[in-house]
Amino acid sequence: MPLVENGQIVEDRYIRVADDEAVPDRAPVIVSAKRFLAEADALTRRDGSLGVAWPNDRRVAELKPWLGHLTLVALNFPKFRDGRGYSQARLLRETYGFRGTLRATGDVLRDQFHFLVRAGFDSFEVKKPADAKVFAEVLARFSVYYQPGADGRVSALRRRLQKRADTPKTCETV
Repeated sequence: MPLVENGQIVEDRYIRVADDEAVPDRAPVIVSAKRFLAEADALTRRDGSLGVAWPNDRRVAELKPWLGHLTLVALNFPKFRDGRGYSQARLLRETYGFRGTLRATGDVLRDQFHFLVRAGFDSFEVKKPADAKVFAEVLARFSVYYQPGADGRVSALRRRLQKRADTPKTCETV
């Protein structure tokens, strides 16, 4: 599957390691949630970037103690109609302060790109290379947002308030 990061198709530098395979040293790896929770101490001590494939039916709060050791969390969308990954992403970004890569995997459609970015995703496994090419266009469509999002973009209200605060105040005496 093509991987999209920052609007570009890139080669995935992470290796997905099955539960019964040895984890290579110094290589960026993605392990299953089951394996990660069973071997978290050993995995977080190894030399190399660590990612976890997290299912949408588990609470992301379970990752909280380990987020400082993870460089990637891959959240799964088993069906495009299943929006639990959006909630997981917002929680990871806004509640738990995760600053690593959030990757959307599974049934990720081009119609969802904009919403996925607003929820905090910055990496996407897409089914078709044509979808990856549409990504940059989708992100350029909107320049002003009314709702706050987990993508770090400033909402229209915050912009107005910031502009008002930056405007010098003048006092006139009567």
